Amino acid sequence: MIVKQDPVFVRRRRVAAAGLAATLGLGAVGVSHLFGGPETAAPTAHTVHTAGSTATSLHAQPVADRSPRPTATNAVAKPTTPTPSPAATQGKPGPSADTRLVRILRLTGDLSSKSVVASGHGQVFAQNMMYQHTMAVFGADGAHLATIPDKVDLAAYGVSGHPGTSKGAPVEAAFSPDGRTAWVSNYSMYGKDFLPEGRDACTGPAGASRSFLYAVDTTTYAVRSVVQVGTVPKYVAVTPDGKQVLVTNWCSMDLTVVDAATTKVVATIPVGGLHPRGIVVSPDSRTAYVAVMGSDKVVSVDLKTKDVRVFAHTGQGPRHIVMSPDARLLYVTNNDSGTVTEVDRATGRVLRTVKVGAQPRSMAISSDGGALYVVNYASSTMMKIRASDLKILQTVPTDSLPIGITYEPTRKAVWVSAYSGSITVFDDSRLAPTT
Repeated sequence: MIVKQDPVFVRRRRVAAAGLAATLGLGAVGVSHLFGGPETAAPTAHTVHTAGSTATSLHAQPVADRSPRPTATNAVAKPTTPTPSPAATQGKPGPSADTRLVRILRLTGDLSSKSVVASGHGQVFAQNMMYQHTMAVFGADGAHLATIPDKVDLAAYGVSGHPGTSKGAPVEAAFSPDGRTAWVSNYSMYGKDFLPEGRDACTGPAGASRSFLYAVDTTTYAVRSVVQVGTVPKYVAVTPDGKQVLVTNWCSMDLTVVDAATTKVVATIPVGGLHPRGIVVSPDSRTAYVAVMGSDKVVSVDLKTKDVRVFAHTGQGPRHIVMSPDARLLYVTNNDSGTVTEVDRATGRVLRTVKVGAQPRSMAISSDGGALYVVNYASSTMMKIRASDLKILQTVPTDSLPIGITYEPTRKAVWVSAYSGSITVFDDSRLAPTT
């Protein structure tokens, strides 16, 4: 990946600024007009749009809603559950390799989400970077539960040198196995004695301050603790045993390992390449696989010995990694190559590669492992891929600059966040109707 020539940083700034100006000028209802169509605002900070008109009503969801509804400082007092409206008639429930994506909701408002991440316990967090300085929390049903500001008084957490209020820039999130903690990375920090934010084109940590990882309580919606990590932290992963939190640092080119119980950094491991990003961890919590986006490689990191080795060469600009439920296979998006690659986890051998859209970014996998979902940033599309043979099953349009994606397992739904200011939700629980 030739990061120095990558216009993404400037372009996303312009998109976010335009969206914010339009929001301020038009108000909550006006936001819907930016994207077309008369739509009704929900009585929360976000506008909720249903996606259908004459289509049949949505079938009963496959799993009962388990979205928590606590009352807390940052919570919405009376969250309203939007009514999904599928844009197409649906058939019976089925496995993800056979079901068909149907758009059911579109959420807008104070959103410029870099990522959207499901907890697996009925919550979805959207990280709004420095454009909104917030994390937006939704129930699996689409109800807006909370807006969590990234403001912190670092002195209150025992961090000296930055008096007063500091702000973050939420990038990515990962959840503890029980769903009670969301670990959120901040691209940069803003406040007293912080250097200017880093840049995507960085070739080292010089000129930018180290940033912080937040531990957010998913019941109270409060930042419970902060951990200083590297420079321009990006992706976050929690080991399956819940004992460690891993953060890739884009500009310091390393992996921070945090003890989840003590919230202390226990290791900082150079990854041996430019711009580490995506992480996935083996079921035994021993090995992390890290996508080194400024190269064509994925590295393996032994979390016990700290040994780093080249694991696979998957394509130019590897960005995101997911693992099959049986842990035999890894799937990698290659941003510059425009591909998704399947890799044997035992050997690092590339098994298959499929061409997708322009600049594939984040990816998700269904709970049953039958389908992959990838957002194509420059194509403004989302693709569903059958995992068994990497056949593209569906290509659906998204709002401009789709960047984040997650599979919400309690509803069997796919959530897509776009820099242009929206989150779109697709149901993927049902087959196409039979004729």
